[in-house]
Amino acid sequence: MLDLKYSLIVEATEDPNIFGFYSPDLEGFTGIGHSIEDCIYKARWGMEEHVALLRERKLSVPALNKHATVTIQNERQNRSAALL
Repeated sequence: MLDLKYSLIVEATEDPNIFGFYSPDLEGFTGIGHSIEDCIYKARWGMEEHVALLRERKLSVPALNKHATVTIQNERQNRSAALL
């Protein structure tokens, strides 16, 4: 069990040793890792820290996602860059 409280998207980059991740449920939450597993590990702890920081700053905290998912995909390319 992954035990994530929010959904997570992991994106593969052109560099096989670098993956980016973010949560569509937590605005502003992003990070990088060296593998999919590393991203999930960092995200689990990072989400807790992110939520703690939101509370500390008295900002709204999104409701927990009871059906959190992990999506692994290729990095989205900037549309204008893809047209070049």
